[in-house]
Amino acid sequence: MTTLTMPRTLRVGGGALAELPDALAQAGLARPFVVSDRFLAGNGLLDRLVEILRAAGIAPGVFVDTVSDPTIAAIEAALAALREGDHDCVIGFGGGSPIDTAKAVAVRAVHDVPYAAMKAPVANDAPGLPIVAVPTTAGTGSEATRFTIITNEETDEKMLCAGLGFLPSIAIVDYELTLAKPRRLTADTGIDSLTHAIEAYVSRRANPFSDAMALSAMRLIAPNLRRVCADPGDRPARAAMMEGALHAGIAFSNASVALVHGMSRPIGAFFHVPHGLSNAMLLPAVTAFSAPAALGRYADCARAMGIADEREGNQAAVARLVGELGALNAELEVPTPAAYGISETDWFARMPTMAQQAVASGSPANNPRIPEIAEIEQLYRDVWR
Repeated sequence: MTTLTMPRTLRVGGGALAELPDALAQAGLARPFVVSDRFLAGNGLLDRLVEILRAAGIAPGVFVDTVSDPTIAAIEAALAALREGDHDCVIGFGGGSPIDTAKAVAVRAVHDVPYAAMKAPVANDAPGLPIVAVPTTAGTGSEATRFTIITNEETDEKMLCAGLGFLPSIAIVDYELTLAKPRRLTADTGIDSLTHAIEAYVSRRANPFSDAMALSAMRLIAPNLRRVCADPGDRPARAAMMEGALHAGIAFSNASVALVHGMSRPIGAFFHVPHGLSNAMLLPAVTAFSAPAALGRYADCARAMGIADEREGNQAAVARLVGELGALNAELEVPTPAAYGISETDWFARMPTMAQQAVASGSPANNPRIPEIAEIEQLYRDVWR
């Protein structure tokens, strides 16, 4: 038996942001608390959202002090601001960090439990305030997932938290919000969504529904990622990337991610590397490590991405996949940890802890080839340069 979850309402397409008031009214919501960041507050996009709400007679509360890789302190600050007003839902507006912050705030507004008690494999299924997700990047897929990531700044641990309480009730997916996003952000979030799709498809928890969404995501993302990096205003490519990120989010929310994500989170926690970028650093090496255990599945990925065809055998298709992931990193200037500026001494000193945290997250257990701690450490060594 397969249990499937996704938002109750999805409004997808250019200009969908204008439908936010109608979506709220349809759900019986009228007093939103908006969680965003200072970048969006400064570039006019947050003002646009607020104006749309106010034109419909809705006066939202607004919090813009989210941080990359949401910390307990940032979540608590947002929660304190929410409690100053009378709000019936939380809108996450931005990339993965504002949306993840909004999810945590929505749950904790109703359930005051210790943060450590929220970590996977605990199921945070009890509903909090309704969550409305409005992504402004084509990457995390958080608008369609039952996951959030919380960083414990005291222990430098990125805690994976899962459960239906974190699943948005409404998602407004408007590719026009991604137009003119900078190349680095476009590249990192695009590879992040591609990683979601690949890992969902090869996950030991994959199912026919998640497979369909994952393959669709790869077909949308692979031919368009270079296009949006070359031309930020390419509207058809932006639309495809946004839809691909959504499909990838639905896929991994229903199949889970695997080793890349398990290894990526500690890199973000210890060295503050953006999540999509740390995924990109790992994806080629982890794919090469994992592929022998699921050759057919990885070959399917290569075919969905358009880099192999049905006439080629699985071994050849997988070789093309690994080569393409490496070429994509090179073309999009994805640095190694060393090139990013991480101290070699710090990297190697942290490796045992990073490997332990990766395993503890549970994600590596979904991988086609389940690694030992020593193998994870070796992969960290392999990607260093």
